[in-house]
Amino acid sequence: MQKSEPEPWLRGTHSEIPAVPRAVLHANELTQEDLTSWCDELNEQELIATPSGLPSIAFHLRHIARSLDRLLTYAEGRQLSERQLQALTSEADARCTKAEIFSELSAALADSSARILRLGGNQDTLNQPRTVGRKNLPTTVAGLLVHIADHTQRHVGQAITTAKILIAQRGQIL
Repeated sequence: MQKSEPEPWLRGTHSEIPAVPRAVLHANELTQEDLTSWCDELNEQELIATPSGLPSIAFHLRHIARSLDRLLTYAEGRQLSERQLQALTSEADARCTKAEIFSELSAALADSSARILRLGGNQDTLNQPRTVGRKNLPTTVAGLLVHIADHTQRHVGQAITTAKILIAQRGQIL
């Protein structure tokens, strides 16, 4: 799938936003574009397929959406809610429609971008200490933001790789 324009970080957008949150916003935009480009044409059976034992695309998309919420909760200085913990355990559940999967992802990316903007990007905010998980592992707001972009792009790559396999095997899996 050839792109006709440069990736979001090369478009000169969000120039008024400090570098760290800007990079995460660009990663969110790239996530939406890449997953739409590679996965939008797949059907529901393909979205939940696990070729060669790989995790399904549906899992990756749900995991991206829900991990954005969890990581931003930590960046905001809060602990996870019971709802977030329950959502974590259902990421591999194959009982959902294509529309539900993409709707959850799009909503999560939009919500994530709004929350990143609310956090701001001044050095004092970025250096604020935060903890992650039940073990309260130490990090900072900046550390969480960088991890959000990195973690999201890792799962985008895995989803795209799985999509490429499914597209190549179309005649065999349908």
